[in-house]
Amino acid sequence: MFPTGVSSVYSACSDAAGITGNILAFVLFVSPIPTFKRILRNKSTEQFSGLPYIYSLLNCLICLWYGMPFISPGVILVATVNSIGAVFQLVYVTIFIIYADKPKKLKMSGLLVSVFALFVIIAYVSMELFDSQTRRFFVGCLSVASLISMFASPLFIIKLVVKSRSVEFMPFTLSLSTFLMSLSFFVYGMFKDDLFIYVPNVIGTILGIVQLMLYYYYSSKSGEGSREPLLDSYD
Repeated sequence: MFPTGVSSVYSACSDAAGITGNILAFVLFVSPIPTFKRILRNKSTEQFSGLPYIYSLLNCLICLWYGMPFISPGVILVATVNSIGAVFQLVYVTIFIIYADKPKKLKMSGLLVSVFALFVIIAYVSMELFDSQTRRFFVGCLSVASLISMFASPLFIIKLVVKSRSVEFMPFTLSLSTFLMSLSFFVYGMFKDDLFIYVPNVIGTILGIVQLMLYYYYSSKSGEGSREPLLDSYD
């Protein structure tokens, strides 16, 4: 046990890291807004893909569930950030479905229903089949797997930057925000001694460092800035 004063400082630092992570995550959540302004303006999803928002919604729901007090007490800031994220992703997916052509509309609608069905199954199984300790382990493992898969998505951009020797499709502010958010939640997880938080976020931090190093290396060589993210569709 820490002395009262040390414990208070420890708790304050932990909360500061979590709140910082929430703020930086909010920056990431609003980053697709220009894309959706374009979709609303043109009344078309063009060549944009809706899959990243579906994946992000599922990830936010799973991590939100993990952060709930009856699953993992003491990490409520994980629940707050992912509840906000889930709302943003749901709005993005809804807009995408409204303005997508019929094949994409049907596919995205089916995926949206599947995401909520899977979340309901996870919630039911975790509450009905496991005791509190096993429940936390089960949901924690799912959240780690979900976060690692999300953090793996920048590997495509990293590969593209190396191949093209250009940072055109890797926005600096997005890379920096991702790195700082991952670092904040890594610190938060360490303060909370919660490996289900710090393990995936240390991976995200490392990938963020790689992106920033690549940005510095290739932008200094070419003297170019980044533009809009790549618009290729993966539907």
